[in-house]
Amino acid sequence: MKLNGNEIRPGNVILHKDNLWVAVKVQSVKPGKGGAFAQVELKDIVNGTKLNERFRAAETVERVSLEQKEFQFLYEQGDDLVFMDMTSYEQLELQKDFVGDRASFLQDGMMVEVESYEGKPLGVQLPQFVTLEVKETEPVVKGQTAANSFKPAILENGVKVMVPPFVGEGEKIIVDTNEVTYSKRAD
Repeated sequence: MKLNGNEIRPGNVILHKDNLWVAVKVQSVKPGKGGAFAQVELKDIVNGTKLNERFRAAETVERVSLEQKEFQFLYEQGDDLVFMDMTSYEQLELQKDFVGDRASFLQDGMMVEVESYEGKPLGVQLPQFVTLEVKETEPVVKGQTAANSFKPAILENGVKVMVPPFVGEGEKIIVDTNEVTYSKRAD
């Protein structure tokens, strides 16, 4: 799908200079002299490099739609993570580095969304919230229950997060996988 330069929005994936880029920031600029243009901050989907580009309204770029498919996380095998396509039951192996730091939030049987372009995986979307057990945390210090006071806690997957003082060891909490922060106590 073709887009004019002034129609690019944050989150759009475009094909530019033979690479796939995602628009991070878009600013419309109308200088006093000359035509208007869009100042777009692009991030390379594959290697993460950034690029600032100007697109005039008359220029066109190719917008790319990524294929999104649901996969189930099966297990970890060395440096590989194994997922299964829920429709064809084919297995997909991805490097731990490809998923990044959020790989520690993967749990057996967890459903994830894999984004791909022409059959090549580009990203993995985890559920926004996961429930984990607190393995280690400091005991509550009396009088330290003021608002906005937090203490460090180590979760069952080894990730450290800051939790409110009332959360103790053995309790289950809900963690935001995007921000890697405490969200609330699990019921």
